[in-house]
Amino acid sequence: MRLAAIAFCVMLTGGSALAQPAPGAATSNSEMQRIFQEDQADRKAPIGTIDWKVVGARDEQRRLATRKLLADGALRTAEDFHGAAFIFQHGHQDDDFLLAHTLAMVAVAKGRKESLWIASATLDRYLNQVGKPQVYGTQFKRAQGAWTQEPYNRDLIPDAVRVELGVKTLAEQAKQLAELPTPTPPAPKTP
Repeated sequence: MRLAAIAFCVMLTGGSALAQPAPGAATSNSEMQRIFQEDQADRKAPIGTIDWKVVGARDEQRRLATRKLLADGALRTAEDFHGAAFIFQHGHQDDDFLLAHTLAMVAVAKGRKESLWIASATLDRYLNQVGKPQVYGTQFKRAQGAWTQEPYNRDLIPDAVRVELGVKTLAEQAKQLAELPTPTPPAPKTP
């Protein structure tokens, strides 16, 4: 009888009582979410068309704002830490990438399984930054006019683990690499 009464109450309220956050549950920081959305919007243009000088300056401002939110204890949810991880992934220093990795791990610990990919990517970027080969294959860069993932230790992590982390398999990465646009060589100068 008690179960029927609860079901009836849920039906009367349209189930909205079930959709409400638990009392005292943390809500995402709107400033962090805005910063993350701006970061992602700056990266929506096709490869080769982004003005990285402009985006780089915006990235620096976003890192400063995110660092302040972190220092103030204003990040509480998995989504907050996920967004912050991307902000620091777009840094330039070893510590930016190591912090990004840590923030991604907090997002995972708070229940956002999708943050496993950014946790993997931040570790790869950190490894590349300190002169070590990446291990998941998330980082692509141009070298001598062609795209590459090198240095890359393809043997350390099996594809089954890559899949668990939301990372493409070696075969998928090879296809992705082959599909990246090759830069157009500059036209020869005329005398």
